[in-house]
Amino acid sequence: MPQLIVSVEGVEIRHVPLRKDRTTLGRLPDNDIVFENMVVSGHHCAFDLKGVADVFVEDLHSTNGTYIDGKMITRQLLHDGDVIAIGKFRIQYQAAAAQNSGFGATMSWLAEPQRSAHASFQVVSGSSAGLEMPVVKAVTTYGRPGVAVVAVSHRRDGYYVAYLEGSSQPTLNGAPIGVDAVQLVDSDVLELAGTRMLFRLSA
Repeated sequence: MPQLIVSVEGVEIRHVPLRKDRTTLGRLPDNDIVFENMVVSGHHCAFDLKGVADVFVEDLHSTNGTYIDGKMITRQLLHDGDVIAIGKFRIQYQAAAAQNSGFGATMSWLAEPQRSAHASFQVVSGSSAGLEMPVVKAVTTYGRPGVAVVAVSHRRDGYYVAYLEGSSQPTLNGAPIGVDAVQLVDSDVLELAGTRMLFRLSA
């Protein structure tokens, strides 16, 4: 789950998960994130969630500017660990919150879609064989960061899987998965860092 960690003079004061397609920050109360400080403009900046995991920060023509690495930005793709400066506030971007150990859901966002079917993955190899993991969110990631991570998205016409990151490329029914999402069908076999998982789809 992408999130922002807000600190002032090294003291963390707030954690903000980025659940929405667009999250606004400013001094006025109609923002999603409100900083009651005169250095912050009424509508200062916004965070846009694009696709599965890309987050852009956009300055909304603020008076004092939005900075990353000491440079004023207008709109910029954020990378894990980037620190945004607005006056005395420091906002660290984290691409995902603390990961679950082993395999399981590591982040899930966007609006909940209408569900017409029940989807799950059943682990069929390794020490977790037999474990069933329901797919219950609009976007869920599975895997081990740095090794292999995929995103499974629930769209109106079905479930899709795409490769996110890692040194070990996952496969679907023996074929490598790329960054372009591939639709899943019942009994597909996903192999992720040596662990095989069977996709189940039922009405």
